[in-house]
Order: sequence, then structure tokens, then C-alpha cells
Amino acid sequence: MDARLKNGRQRASRNPEATRALILEAATAEFAEKGIGGARVDTIAERAGTNKRMLYHYFGDKAGLYTAVLEAAYASIRSAERDLDLTHKEPAEALSELARFTWHYFLKHPEFISLLNTENLHQARHLKGSRKVSQMHSHFVAELSDVLKRGAQAGLFRPGIDPVNVYLTIAALGYFYLSNRHTLSAIFARDLADAERLAGWENHIVETVLASVRL
Repeated sequence: MDARLKNGRQRASRNPEATRALILEAATAEFAEKGIGGARVDTIAERAGTNKRMLYHYFGDKAGLYTAVLEAAYASIRSAERDLDLTHKEPAEALSELARFTWHYFLKHPEFISLLNTENLHQARHLKGSRKVSQMHSHFVAELSDVLKRGAQAGLFRPGIDPVNVYLTIAALGYFYLSNRHTLSAIFARDLADAERLAGWENHIVETVLASVRL
């Protein structure tokens, strides 16, 4: 066993929060790889170095654990977005940074894409029951709305733009490319995972988003 993992498990045995974190980490990997239907509680417990009893103690059941994984995934991206500090940046700079950040986050966290795919197959049944996720998004939408209003006041952006539409544009351009890169690479006979193409698509996302809001 890796020494770092072993030490982490030893600390977890004495620390409830550490145990919970290890279970979430293991569950994230399992759900991302196999979906909620294919994931096994026994496997998650084994990966976390704990037992099913502890898993049920912290999360209730498999559905509760899956919902907690989704909440943690959204909390992670929302927390990272807050670090961008969009409120104190010029409007065009703020949108450009948000677009680039979202693209790179999707690239660095393929498990997030996998979890989204799984939850969409289930028609967002678990997300709909999560108050935590809706609260996270309300704060983010308010911040993005402020960016758009400041841009409109400065005569840079069209007034009355829906911030949710802007974020959907940013997320869709990155999500579609990455979640369909294998089929699209085959269809168009080009390697969409090539570093140069990835960089080119990043610039395309920024240009498209800014063009969609400008006067």
C-alpha cells in the first residue's frame, strides 16, 4: 500500500472528517467510472479503506452518497470560481477569465464531466433534491449578473443579458467538445485531444462568448 494512502487511512480512523473525505474521494472515482448503477458500495468502502457501516453512517445509503458526491463536485468548481474574484475585474477581462477557467477546469477534472453525464441520464433526480447545489448557483449567478451589468453601464455589452445564458454558452462550448471528443475526432478525422487543438478551442470559446455579449 502507498505510504501516503496508508497514513491517510490511519488518520481517518481517528478523525471522522478525514474518514468522510476518504469515502467521498473513493465514491467520486467509482461513480465517475461506473455511474450510479454500476458503482458498488463494497468497492467504494474498500477504496476508502473503511467499511460499509461507516459509509452508511455518514451518508445513509448509496443514493445519499451519490448526492453528496455531486454536491462536493459542484462545491469544488464554485469555490474555484470565487477565487477568480470577478467582481473586481473589468467586465471583458472577467468574462474571458471565467471562460478560460471553465475550460481548464473541465480538462483537469474529467470526473466532473462523467458525473454530469450520469446525472443527466437520471434527469437530475438527485440534484433536484439538493438545496446545497441551488444555493451555490444562486451566488454565482448574482456575481456574473454584476459583471454583465457593469459591462452594459460601460457601453461594452448589450443591456439585459441573461447571466444564465452566458454561463450556459461557456459551459456548453467546453462540455460538448470534451464529452464528445472521441466521436467527433473519428467523424472529422482530427485529433481533438491534440494540445494545439485544445488551445485553439480555448481561444474560440473566449471569442465566441465575448462576441455574444458585445454591442
